[in-house]
Amino acid sequence: MNIFDIRKRAVAGLKKGDVFVVSRTFYEEDTHAFAGMTRDFNPIHFEDRFVRAKGMKGKICHGLLVGSLLTEIGGQIGWLASEIRFRFRKPVFFGDAVECRLTILELDEKNHALAEAVFRNQKEEVVLEASLSGYIPGLKEKRVMKSMIDEGDPTNKIN
Repeated sequence: MNIFDIRKRAVAGLKKGDVFVVSRTFYEEDTHAFAGMTRDFNPIHFEDRFVRAKGMKGKICHGLLVGSLLTEIGGQIGWLASEIRFRFRKPVFFGDAVECRLTILELDEKNHALAEAVFRNQKEEVVLEASLSGYIPGLKEKRVMKSMIDEGDPTNKIN
């Protein structure tokens, strides 16, 4: 799924049952960049001796970095989150490719939505699950997003 298509679908109107999918491979440099922003320098991400003491096979990505795939979808939709709950199931190691599949479960007349997301690695193992709620764009916001798309979506660094 092209990320630009997600925004177009949001403008066209979202509905219960809509599914959005994004994927990404995570690398060690991603973890270093994330740690620089969050100040999370847990040695499980950086120190081989600590990793061995934990009995793990290698350094792992930050869970919230992996969870940020969800914000990639939400950002393209224009979703304003009010709650996100994560359930971390398995570690994501450097070089792992992760797919995030978000499904809209409920949507009401006030544009409040509930969704779930399942994150799977390249082995099809569930590494993360999330539930979220928030607000999707209403008519006014969709008009603005349509204009943005018509202008080439200049603030969208992904397109």
